[in-house]
Amino acid sequence: MVQMKGVTMVYESSGTEALKDVDLCIDDGEFVFLVGPSGSGKTTIVKLITGEVSAAEGEVIVNGFDLRRIRRSKLPKLRRTLGVIFQDFRLIDKKTVYENVAFAMRVVGASNREIRERVSYVLELVGLEGREKRLPQELSGGEQQRVAVARALVNNPRMIIADEPTGNIDPVKSLELMLLLEKINELGTTVLVVTHEKELVNAFSKRVVAIDDGRIISDGMDGYFCYEIE
Repeated sequence: MVQMKGVTMVYESSGTEALKDVDLCIDDGEFVFLVGPSGSGKTTIVKLITGEVSAAEGEVIVNGFDLRRIRRSKLPKLRRTLGVIFQDFRLIDKKTVYENVAFAMRVVGASNREIRERVSYVLELVGLEGREKRLPQELSGGEQQRVAVARALVNNPRMIIADEPTGNIDPVKSLELMLLLEKINELGTTVLVVTHEKELVNAFSKRVVAIDDGRIISDGMDGYFCYEIE
């Protein structure tokens, strides 16, 4: 669960007020789109959820962790409850599909047996069975994104955050990715998708939270947003 109450965020280096008195709650098991123009505050919300930055004012609680009071030593524990999918994939070029996904488990101390069982499961879930030994450059853009999804899923996080996940793939693959995230959500994982793509959002009947100029301007379940975005 994500709870933000009265959150204001100011970047000290520039003096920019990125968020202004934001209230946002995402319940366990929800699928939420976060939309808005460039510079509206979407990325700042993601950084607050992952503990990359701290709010100037207000309350931020993520999966039971109070991020206004959390010790830096506890941040890795918080981040293990989150899986993040980036626009640029961030795969390790010299590691195979299997090794890229397994690496996320090795860094948290999983056993070899756990890694074998879990990696095989998530690769099948995302439709990459049979591609375990391929390197990232041997895959299509859509397949690389599925590796990124598998890596985000492999440690069984409570929440997946997809930050502009379709920016480097074509519209057909974008739709396939959203259907995959919908399937993951149906299995019980909370999903937050940050995106600019109006057509993609409008193809799904999900909750849409719209932000502009650091403020939440709409929050609804109609799965549609119509204002112009950059």
